[in-house]
This record gives sequence, structure tokens and C-alpha cells, in this order.
Amino acid sequence: MTHKEIFDISMELNLQTPEWPGDRPFEYALSVTKEQSGSVNIGEIKTSTHMGTHIDAPFHYDDHGLKVEELPLEVYLSTAQVIDVQGLEGIGKESLPEPDEGVTAILLKTCSWKDRTKFPDMWPVFSNSIAEWMAEKKIRLLGVDVPSVDPENSKELPMHHAMNANQRFILEGIVLDHIEPGVYQLSALPLNIKGAEGSPVRAVLFR
Repeated sequence: MTHKEIFDISMELNLQTPEWPGDRPFEYALSVTKEQSGSVNIGEIKTSTHMGTHIDAPFHYDDHGLKVEELPLEVYLSTAQVIDVQGLEGIGKESLPEPDEGVTAILLKTCSWKDRTKFPDMWPVFSNSIAEWMAEKKIRLLGVDVPSVDPENSKELPMHHAMNANQRFILEGIVLDHIEPGVYQLSALPLNIKGAEGSPVRAVLFR
């Protein structure tokens, strides 16, 4: 069997993981201890579905959009290209290189979320042209290392809607600081939550 080097690109979920302003903070605790039950520890999780590293289903911003259980799973098991876009305040298709052959996901490395215990004040603005470029290049998934593909204060969510109009999908809150640009295999499967608009994921890259 060939050894695979696995790179975890997920945020750790703990009491310091920052929630989107106004969302429910993350909480994990034992609801039953082994001492209480006589046999096992049992934990309880309370969280927003958009906590840490997560996917957005189109239902998040479109009442008629796909829900989590309706998403095509092959989108989240794909060949992904990590692209270095550090230092850019605005990122559009002109910022992106020609993707390698076979790539069906792009992961944008901005390194702009420096302290993962705090919600960032700002992050780069992503242009709708990225969604159109992805459709042209047959790339189905966009991953970003910031909380959202739109600015925090946006109510119109232009990038979310451009992605949906082009039938592209969104992965947010990944961690790429330790990842070199290049091509990897990606696994970022959502939980099978019926009716949900999003889901935390354990996102990993491997070769």
C-alpha cells in the first residue's frame, strides 16, 4: 500500500473558535460521564452549522437552493489546486493561473486570517468573475481560508449568488498557512444533515 501524506486544513473546534458575529458559539461538554453511566462517556455539541471549516449549501442564501443532503458528494472528493494569492485586497479571475489538468477544486491561500481565535476585521474581496471562470474551466468547488466568500457586512452576497448561478460550490474557513501551492487530493465531506443549509467539515489534503 502506498503511504499517503495527509495535511489537515481544518480549524480546530473548541471554546476559542470564533463564531460569525451573532451566531451561536461552539460548545462541547460531556453530558454523561463514565462514572455516571457505569460504562461510557457521552458528549454533547452545540454549534452553528457555519462554525470553523464548513461548506455552504445554496439553501443558506437561496430559499429554493440545494440543501446539504442534496449536494453532489463528488464535489467534496476532488483534485484540488492550492493557489497563492497572498497580499491581494481584491481577487478575480485575473489573479488566477491556468489550472492544472484534472483539477476540479481551487483553494485560495490568502493567509489573511492571522489569529484563528478571533473573528477577522476584514479579508480580501472575491470577484464574481471567479465563479464564471470556474464554470469555464469546469472547476466545481472554491475553497477560501477566510470566513466567507463575501464581506462580513454584505447583505446582497454577490459572490454566493454568482457561485450558485454558475452551479459552483463553496468551502470556507480552511487553513492553508502550512500548505505549499500545488495539486492535491481533497476530502471535505459535509455531514448528512437533512434540510440543512451548511455543515462543518474535516477538510484534508493528501497526495
